Amino acid sequence: MAHGLADAPPRAHWTDLPARALSAAVLVPVALACLWYGGWPWLLLVALATFGMIVEWMLLCRKRPSAPLLIAGIAYILLGAAALAWLRTSGWESVLLVLLVVWASDIGAYLAGRLLGGPRLAPRISPGKTWSGAAGGLASALAVGLVAVSLRPGPVGHALAVAAGLSIAAQLGDLLESGMKRHFGVKDSGRLIPGHGGLLDRLDGLLAAAPVAALLAAALGRGVELWR
Repeated sequence: MAHGLADAPPRAHWTDLPARALSAAVLVPVALACLWYGGWPWLLLVALATFGMIVEWMLLCRKRPSAPLLIAGIAYILLGAAALAWLRTSGWESVLLVLLVVWASDIGAYLAGRLLGGPRLAPRISPGKTWSGAAGGLASALAVGLVAVSLRPGPVGHALAVAAGLSIAAQLGDLLESGMKRHFGVKDSGRLIPGHGGLLDRLDGLLAAAPVAALLAAALGRGVELWR
């Protein structure tokens, strides 16, 4: 079979699932509570996550020192963090949509990829990712868009396009981080979060999706939900 089309195993190991579920059960309520309150709790959460990601990035860069790459990674992290902080000023609903789409993409890709396997998505970057996983992540994100538009009516096509765009951005962010880990020769960016690795491992998709969401929010106007 041609390189890049080899089938990934339909059932990979699930040993990390309990740790991932436990970590999510702890972190998700904290994130949602800070999002709901807004103000300094949200800014503090974003600041702490940003500091942690920058520390992880600097430790990674010590493995293969490169001043431009250090600088570029920090700028990328700060851009995503600034987008998240600013997006909250447009309302918690839009930030919640971004979080749910990113989480749904991650979960959908994880489950579909491990259950279905199939051709690998980008074997030179991340051998474990499959086209079925990417499709599962996209489908899950579209489901979030449909739920959002059913709760707060708006153009269905617009809601699906937004969800799809954010999902694609998140998955590209995941691939980018996988490529960086491959460059540095590590499996995880850190060991802070059981089942996930480091903060960069957990927030890679959000870092990529947040600037896209912020640009859309700026175009729509303050206070307008992203899917409306």
